[in-house]
Amino acid sequence: MSLLPPFLTRFRHPAQVVVTGFVLAIALGTVLLALPVATTERDPADWVVALFTATSAVCVTGLVIVDTESHWSVFGEVVIAGLVQVGGLGIMTMATLFTLLVSGRLGLRARIAAQAETKTLVMSDVRRVVRKVVLFSLVCEAVVAAVLAARFVVGYGEPLGRAVYLGAFHAVTAFNNAGFALWPDNLMRFVTDPWICLTVAIAVIVGGLGFPVMFELARTWRHPHKWTVLTRITVGVTVTLLVLGTLVFVMTEWRNPRTLGALDDPGKLLAAFFTAVMPRSAGFNTLDIAQMYPSSWLATDLLMFVGGGSAGTAGGLKVTTLGLLAFVVWAEMRGESRVNIGHRRLPEATQRQAVTITVLGVALVAFSTYVLLALTPHGLDQVLFEVVAAFGTAGLSTGITASLGTAGHLLLAVLMFIGRIGPLTMGSALALNRRSRHYELPEERVIVG
Repeated sequence: MSLLPPFLTRFRHPAQVVVTGFVLAIALGTVLLALPVATTERDPADWVVALFTATSAVCVTGLVIVDTESHWSVFGEVVIAGLVQVGGLGIMTMATLFTLLVSGRLGLRARIAAQAETKTLVMSDVRRVVRKVVLFSLVCEAVVAAVLAARFVVGYGEPLGRAVYLGAFHAVTAFNNAGFALWPDNLMRFVTDPWICLTVAIAVIVGGLGFPVMFELARTWRHPHKWTVLTRITVGVTVTLLVLGTLVFVMTEWRNPRTLGALDDPGKLLAAFFTAVMPRSAGFNTLDIAQMYPSSWLATDLLMFVGGGSAGTAGGLKVTTLGLLAFVVWAEMRGESRVNIGHRRLPEATQRQAVTITVLGVALVAFSTYVLLALTPHGLDQVLFEVVAAFGTAGLSTGITASLGTAGHLLLAVLMFIGRIGPLTMGSALALNRRSRHYELPEERVIVG
């Protein structure tokens, strides 16, 4: 039994199927959010608003141009949460699970397509991994929802039904690294509440590490020497960025009366840590981003651009890519002809892939920043922040998203889409044929630098 609809089976490259699946999910989400029942006013939403919100949800970003709680009805909020869940698990993962439940078996094309989305390394493991991905995701979300719901009931006096709804919604958006929240100030009202902040932060970190890494950590967390290169790089770079990010925000915002300066010392540390976690591509905020110093904006830009794990719910360049580039640079500085990580050698194809993704990402951010500067009256620091947030599917904003106009909103929607599926996947999907040379040209060295 084939996993895919007949028109999708014409695609020969798995990346094409992934891209098409995301497009279809966004299209369906746009239609549902454009229905009158999806808004609180029972009027059809503007198509740009519906498209932007659907793209932000499927691409697990969290950027919004209307307030989620006041503009969308319960139906609309459920649609958003559903799109976030679909985008987080991946279109191919959901489709693979559906096929397993119905037929109990997978075709070769379906397994290749699922492998492209889940980033599993061995095709025979796709079936087992998909089951674990879904089970692990649902269990994590259930635990997060229970903790949040209990806190909303005990600490804030919310009715049980409302607390469960709030807990479930934010569990889905947190684990899937989307920044949708059901309060106008996002999570700023909970800035000093460790139950809310730490629960959301942990969910974001776990979801952003990536499914293969979490599975390996669950098996061998007591034996780091047995970790694969993927796990070592992902964990190492993630911890490094979290520590450095927290220190940067502590140093730059400690005395800012509009952010950390208004809190006590434990509250400052909690808020700084939370603010360092969210640029992984989550998009929640407990501090007013617009009131931060430009130096903090720049630090957030860098964190958002890097993003999270390669096979998780996070977007951006990915911590694995950054780690691989660091080893490539180190090997080049030492004059080594091969790039070694621990007791393993890094294939040249992987090195080229890391460089390609980085160059494409930088080029895309630079070009989009230029275009958005030409379309809007906002300054470079705010526009760059918005562009990087969209590309990194982070969802953070300095508050200018709603004022960017139709052209700006469509540009950010495209950035969110590319940032979710990855520049290299997008390029592979557009390449109908793979070319291979049957001869080698003479070599000539070129001066670099």
